[in-house]
Amino acid sequence: MAAWLWSGYLREHLPLILVASVIMVIEGSTLGIMSYMTKPMFDDVFIGGDMGSLWVVGLIILGLFVLRAITSVTHRVILKRIAEKSAAKLRTRLMGHLMTLDMAFHQSYSPGTLIERVQGDVQALGQVWTGIITGLGRDVIAVIWLFGVAMYIDWLWTVVALVGIPLLVAPSLMVQGYVRRKARAAREVSASMSTRLDEVFHGIMPIKLNGLERYQQGRYDRLNDTRVATETQAALGQALIPGLIDIMTGIGFLGVLFFAGSEIVAGEKTVGDFMAFFTAMALAFDPLRRLGNLSGLWQAAAAAVERIRELFDIRPTLTSPARPKAAPQAAPSIRFEDVHLSYGDLPVLRGARFVAERGQTTALVGASGAGKSTVFNVLTRLVDPSAGRVLLDDTPVDALDVDHLRNLVSTVAQDAALFDESLRDNILLGRTDVDEAHLQRVLKAAHVSDFLPKLSNGLDTPVGPRGSNLSGGQRQRVAIARALLRDTPILLLDEATSALDTKSEAIVQAALDRLAEGRTTLVIAHRLSTVRNAHKILVMDKGEVVDAGTHDELLARGGHYADLYRLQFKEGRQVVEPADTHPRPIRDKAPVRAARGILARLFGRDDRT
Repeated sequence: MAAWLWSGYLREHLPLILVASVIMVIEGSTLGIMSYMTKPMFDDVFIGGDMGSLWVVGLIILGLFVLRAITSVTHRVILKRIAEKSAAKLRTRLMGHLMTLDMAFHQSYSPGTLIERVQGDVQALGQVWTGIITGLGRDVIAVIWLFGVAMYIDWLWTVVALVGIPLLVAPSLMVQGYVRRKARAAREVSASMSTRLDEVFHGIMPIKLNGLERYQQGRYDRLNDTRVATETQAALGQALIPGLIDIMTGIGFLGVLFFAGSEIVAGEKTVGDFMAFFTAMALAFDPLRRLGNLSGLWQAAAAAVERIRELFDIRPTLTSPARPKAAPQAAPSIRFEDVHLSYGDLPVLRGARFVAERGQTTALVGASGAGKSTVFNVLTRLVDPSAGRVLLDDTPVDALDVDHLRNLVSTVAQDAALFDESLRDNILLGRTDVDEAHLQRVLKAAHVSDFLPKLSNGLDTPVGPRGSNLSGGQRQRVAIARALLRDTPILLLDEATSALDTKSEAIVQAALDRLAEGRTTLVIAHRLSTVRNAHKILVMDKGEVVDAGTHDELLARGGHYADLYRLQFKEGRQVVEPADTHPRPIRDKAPVRAARGILARLFGRDDRT
């Protein structure tokens, strides 16, 4: 553990650590000098009556206290800075590492658990190692100086005072394992509590609607009780060694009192000798107790390090090849060849086969659980299939650099992921190469500009956690603006207009139709009315593509698609037969010609080729 911490996070702070160590040595040394000064204070001043020595002794002791105060403040500030900087580096590296791990990992660990690992475990480690370094620096030096003074006064008295210390070795070793187990259990309970809070605050609406406040409070209370018990047990273990040191020190003082008392009465030793010895041993009491507590602190640190290293030891399996092939520059075709995928024992894709032609729109329809979203995940390598291949033109996606592959894709999903930042930040996503004029064209094309005047600070309005200050339709328009800015050759739409009202859906659908031109577009749709104009519709069932064709062809053939279509439109709606259901596409109407003009100006061309 020490080697890992040192090589990864503390070595770069070596100069400051050395400065702090020297300062701690000075602070620790002052205790030894103070204890020795009690000998002339008693023998020369109090008993000998030498008033000249009073000033000398008094000024020396005052100087020692001032020096101790300065060194104490200085090394605490230095160590705090080192602790915070190293903890910040560890948190940053850990977060960066977690973001590289596969989706399977993130499906196994709740957000609350990972938050506790990044925040709680690192914070616990930072607090502990500061105590360890302080103990090894200041307290060890103090104990050496104080025992040196005690040995100088009388080595035999010192041996008598410390006779019980060897008896602490066996109990100390037993307690260390106990503390480590309890410290690890406490970190795990803290992670469970973070998970519970994350679930409660993200699910506050269903909790209120279903009257689950008392139920959730009870679950959290039980975790709280477990944490109190675990932390108390860990504290008991950490306190045992200092407690045993207290007992052994008391026994040693009693032995010294009887042994030294006879020598003082006989005149073999002076009162100053005894007071110097007594002061040295008394001052050694606190650093000894802190050093005894280090074993417990060390085990607590080891528990935190174990949990952190467990995460660092996990490696992503979905990696880029050593020699990746060049990514397509234009809109590619997408081909699935006998693709199989299972989540555990649950098969999701069962030999899926299809081709999405370059520059065309291909829709995926089917019942929930048919595997439509999994197609998106496999295409973008959020997960790799167990068998089969996915190709862009003639290049397998696993032969491409993962980052380059995902840079080919823009996604507009039903649930747009927004961050607790301003609207501008949520659209730009860190890009600095977008000028204001281009941004305004994008906002207008995505119809974000329609609701901007209603926001208090326009583009600089905070959207709230997960975009809670915006409506569902507004969040989707932000996602469309992102896709417009990315301008990628592949477009993935997952129920992209489902949260919009009828009027907004018509306008935004027109923008999406224009955006899809010249791009290879895959569309997931449950409402079949939104994909009637797709070049090809793939009907999925139980992980397979069971039918393919245009809207008219699929209706004419019957089967799954016709069943889905009738199910959606027969109740309370007019079923429009294929011969009558192909009105002119919405993008040929006057309002859409305006949208096309905007997009043409946005991309500097009328059509993508």
